[in-house]
Amino acid sequence: MKRYRNGEIWDFEHETPVSEDRPVILGLDGGTTSTVCICMPVLPFSNPLPDPLPVLARAVAGCSNHNSVGETAARETLEQVMADALSKSGSNRSAVQAVCLAVSGVNHPTDEQRILNWLRDIFPIHVKLYVQNDAVAALASGTMGKLHGCVLIAGTGTIAYGFTEDGREARAAGAGPILGDWGSGYGIAAQALTAVVRAHDGRGPETILTNSILQELDLCSPDELIGWTYADPSWARIAALVPVVVSCAEAGDEVANKILQDSVEELALSVKAVVQKLDLCGEDGNASFPLVMVGGVLEANKRWDIGKEVVNCISEDYPGALPIRPKVEPAVGAALLGWNFFMKETCKEDYKR
Repeated sequence: MKRYRNGEIWDFEHETPVSEDRPVILGLDGGTTSTVCICMPVLPFSNPLPDPLPVLARAVAGCSNHNSVGETAARETLEQVMADALSKSGSNRSAVQAVCLAVSGVNHPTDEQRILNWLRDIFPIHVKLYVQNDAVAALASGTMGKLHGCVLIAGTGTIAYGFTEDGREARAAGAGPILGDWGSGYGIAAQALTAVVRAHDGRGPETILTNSILQELDLCSPDELIGWTYADPSWARIAALVPVVVSCAEAGDEVANKILQDSVEELALSVKAVVQKLDLCGEDGNASFPLVMVGGVLEANKRWDIGKEVVNCISEDYPGALPIRPKVEPAVGAALLGWNFFMKETCKEDYKR
């Protein structure tokens, strides 16, 4: 275990007395916009789980997707947010029994292994380490730690991810904006910006998106959008324009409405692809399965309810889809995953003895 990696963020361990009889688990949800770390105690097996779940501390940091900010910045963010959570909870790394890190950008076993190697540098040898895509934690937040069903995330980015009860998994989308995360916040906003430029050029229809976006960004002309966009083309900065697109659609703008309707169809297609790969709907196509809905794009806070429209589109083909809006955040889902993995390994080890 390395004492330092990112400055002196672990100095608190030498200043705070830690209770030896309070083992903890860390759950992390690392996305394109922010990273959240939850510290919770190791719970005894119980059914149902306690409600509310005991959370000892919560810490928040910036983006930890290495594809977006680079590996060095991603590592620094993840280490800082874990140190903050442990410090707030009055714990340290010696008390940690398991870490479940669910982060966007984990798309291949090599991504997983690289992060595992890095985590092993930070934590004592007894700590169990688990690395997943952030979609897995989002699913677990809706199923309270069980890996079964399908999750649709639509925030800055988008991905659909599913598991069967026997452990098979599949995904769709989630390849990032360059490869077409249509339906994501970035995708919706990027299409809106493109529509404004096309209208200004005379290559596309007029749209109230022009005045609305210029007003939102405090710009005078569509020509200025080019400089604004490329001055900082970060995904989250672009995606922040989604509420403007929704407002324009609610006002009756045809261009904005088409952007949202196309996004609904793309998001539904992602879920349908996962359901088909895993046969979650059963042989007759009517079997029920959890459909966990996560992300700001899917939140039902507008008359133009993207999440509701996506569910309607999916239900036309798969009436057994059971929409779930998680009661806990994905970081808690990650902690519950870590707890499940840890308890299963512990039981296996005890059985072998």
